[in-house]
Amino acid sequence: MNLIFKNATIIDKNSPFHKQAVDIAVEGGIIKQIGNNITLEGFETVEVDNLHISKGWFDSSVSLGEPGYEDRETLANGLTVAAKSGFTDIALQPNNNPIAERQGDISFLINKASGHATTIHPIGALTKGSEGKDMAELFDMKNAGAVAFGDYNKAISDANILKIALQYVQDFNGLIIAYAQDDKIKGKGVVHEGIVSTRLGLKGIPALAEELQIARNLFLLEYTGGKIHIPTISTGKSVQMIREAKAKGLNVTCSVSVHHLVLTDEVLGDFDTRYKVAPPLRTDAERKILIDGVLDGTIDVITSDHNPIDIENKKLEFDLAKDGTIGLESAFGALMTVLPLEVIIDKFTAGKTIFGFGNHDIAEGSKAGFTLFDPSVEWAFAKRDILSKSKNSAFLGQPMKGKAYGVYNNGKLILNG
Repeated sequence: MNLIFKNATIIDKNSPFHKQAVDIAVEGGIIKQIGNNITLEGFETVEVDNLHISKGWFDSSVSLGEPGYEDRETLANGLTVAAKSGFTDIALQPNNNPIAERQGDISFLINKASGHATTIHPIGALTKGSEGKDMAELFDMKNAGAVAFGDYNKAISDANILKIALQYVQDFNGLIIAYAQDDKIKGKGVVHEGIVSTRLGLKGIPALAEELQIARNLFLLEYTGGKIHIPTISTGKSVQMIREAKAKGLNVTCSVSVHHLVLTDEVLGDFDTRYKVAPPLRTDAERKILIDGVLDGTIDVITSDHNPIDIENKKLEFDLAKDGTIGLESAFGALMTVLPLEVIIDKFTAGKTIFGFGNHDIAEGSKAGFTLFDPSVEWAFAKRDILSKSKNSAFLGQPMKGKAYGVYNNGKLILNG
């Protein structure tokens, strides 16, 4: 399929066409020509309102369920959802059944997901069964295509296992993902410890549960060397500690979820379990510090932390419901209400370098892998906008600004609607 994307405003600060409206001709999956008023025989045209194009977006934390939890989401539908939401690449969490902890598990996922516009980059479990006791087959998974190693939303309580893992993966430039939560301090908490938890009578999770674990992990990183990624941080002190670690020269990166940048624990008033996430939604003061961390570059990546949960595990009493919200469909529109466009694009693309794969420029001769979107349309997120099998969205009814049209990647054009 040879295409000409007409009158497309390129958002790519490294491109000579940055913020210019041009035509982009793609032939055989390669950008053939960029210019004005391009006409080529045998090419179809793509024309939509206020078309903007950037490098393909990457989501560093996506759960899809398959294998084992196909009732929550399948690989095929999940990849279609990601494409229609503007993501050319996703890092796939290992929290399926069986846990992705062996070379064969990684190979299965890559083979099952081949042929889609959106490419998966599997994360292998750091420990066997994600139980935090024994290291999984990290080197074999790396050879099969795993881009990092971590146990989804589970902290490594045994500091020695994390120390050994950080040392071991340096031989093959591996990346360790270390979720930050001290389970003893969390206890039976289900929401952020503060005024709202007291008012609602729900057990609180202190910010200290995250911060203490981050402090420990940064001490370990300073001792071992190597590189570590801290996902979905949620407190101001976490931002400060990571900022200081970077200033010391430690190879640490971090992410924040869309919902922690947009929502606060004030939404919990009706005990709606759609808002039960891990880490918990914090206060508006913490949210503003996270925004500052994004703007000053301390926070490297923004993720949807897309985690589909079946209705049987979500529509329960608040204490019993599983953590998690879907977020691919709402990620861009929600972020545009709190952050500038170019910052969002940067945080949606910087993770490709961190996770060790290509970030193709929008330039003649480059592979065509980009996201199509309109940054100006205003709308409200509704049930009809949910494309996932699971419907556990924390963003229902939220105002949105900007919407993804879809992607062109791997020689395929996928458009939303």
